[in-house]
Parts: sequence; structure tokens; C-alpha cells
Amino acid sequence: MIPEEFKPEHFVWDYSDGVARISLKGPERKNPLTFESYAELRDTFRQLVYAKNVKAIVFGSNGGNFCSGGDVHEIIGPLTKMNMPELLDFTRMTGDLVKAMRACPQPIIAAVDGVSVGAGAIISMASDIRYATPEAKTAFLFNRVGLAGCDMGACAILPRIIGQGRASELLFFGRSFSAEEGLVWGFFNQIVDAASLDEHAMKMARKLAAGPAFANGVTKNQLNYEWDMSLEAAIEAEAQAQAICMKTNDFVRAYEAFVAKEKPVFEGD
Repeated sequence: MIPEEFKPEHFVWDYSDGVARISLKGPERKNPLTFESYAELRDTFRQLVYAKNVKAIVFGSNGGNFCSGGDVHEIIGPLTKMNMPELLDFTRMTGDLVKAMRACPQPIIAAVDGVSVGAGAIISMASDIRYATPEAKTAFLFNRVGLAGCDMGACAILPRIIGQGRASELLFFGRSFSAEEGLVWGFFNQIVDAASLDEHAMKMARKLAAGPAFANGVTKNQLNYEWDMSLEAAIEAEAQAQAICMKTNDFVRAYEAFVAKEKPVFEGD
């Protein structure tokens, strides 16, 4: 369990009624990532595996922007002076953030406003559901700074969301895409006015939090593991997963509520 008084040093954290909201600091610089915020985010998402009090997560924007990627002065500059083992430590750490986001059982909603580029685009990509404002501009811009597009799982995850051809274009050219393009491609689930973005994301997160938390975690787990399964293996895995869910108290609660013509109140056990 993450205590309610949890106060991270390098990003903003709010918690209430089963929903945690995360946003990056530094709105005057469009919320860049630092070595420290990468590590603290990774460690927090790892802890969330055991945080039964947190049932859904919103990764939100701050000051009209989502994230401008790695801080130019605090990350990019130092990287140019590192040796290969140090660089590999860094790239593995950033990849570990994505692993931790995908491994935590809670559904993650990205609420994207304004700039969402580089590692910021990766964070939204690694989330489960993505809402954007009309002003959102997203770019996997690694190619534009002399790097490969294969960063933090982009070559594995992005094609599964928007297709191989579109992912190839974005990763080879590093161009930004609009919220409207992202919606048509399936990257964004919905476009929401900036004034309503946070309220909408929190509303949907609270709806998730009110659902069967254990079963939602099983769904996320299967979405992860069935990427490289055959259909036969996937169907068997889902049969086992669903049988486990049928032994939960939430399943019984849903049945009893249906019989009583009431709305079920799920408790996540």
C-alpha cells in the first residue's frame, strides 16, 4: 500500500477515493523529465503493484502541457559525455519505467494537453487509455536528435496501437501528429476540451476504480502477455484467468446484485 501521505520529490502526486493522479513538475519548461524523476516514477509504478488502495491512475498534464521529454540541460547534455556502460544504464532505466507502467495492475489514463514529445509521448503510449485536447501535439522525435526510433519500447508498442506503417512513418521522420490524427489512428480514445480534460480523465478513472479492481488487473495482464501468444495459447490463458476471476467475491457480488436488481458495489477481492 502507498500511504496517503506519500509525497514524491520529483513529480506531483494526488490520491483520493482509489484514484492516483500523477503529473510532472516544471510547467515553465513544459514538464521535462530528469534522471531523478525517471527513477522516482519507475520506483512508484513498481510499488503500485502492491498498492491495493490505488485502483486507477491518471497521468495528467501540468500548465497546458504533458511532457517535453528529457530535459536538455539535465539529461541530454550529460548523456553526450557518458561512456557506453553509463549510457546503457540510463537507457535501461528509462525502459524500466515503461515495464513498470505495463506491469502495474491498475489501468493508467493519460490526459494529454499541449506538448507530448520524446519520452513524454512514450509515457502516453505506455498508458492504457489516452485522452487528448485539440491542442495536443505528439511526437516520437528521437530521429530528429540523431537517435533511433526504437526507444523505451516504441517499436514494440506503437505499431500495435496505430499499425506498422503509421508507426514507421512517425519513428523514421519524428514528425508530430495532431490530436485529430491520433484519434483516427486509434492512439487517442477521445478528444476533450482543455477545460474539461482533467475532470473527464478523473471521472473515467473513478469509474474504473469503482469496478472490479482484481478483474481489471487480470485484463491488463492478459493484454500484456497475449501480444506474442498463439490464438490457441491465448484462449487457454484467458480460460484460466477467467476461472480465477470467477472465484472472487466481486463475481458473487455482481450476481447477487443482479438478482436483487441492484447495482453491484465492487471491493476488489
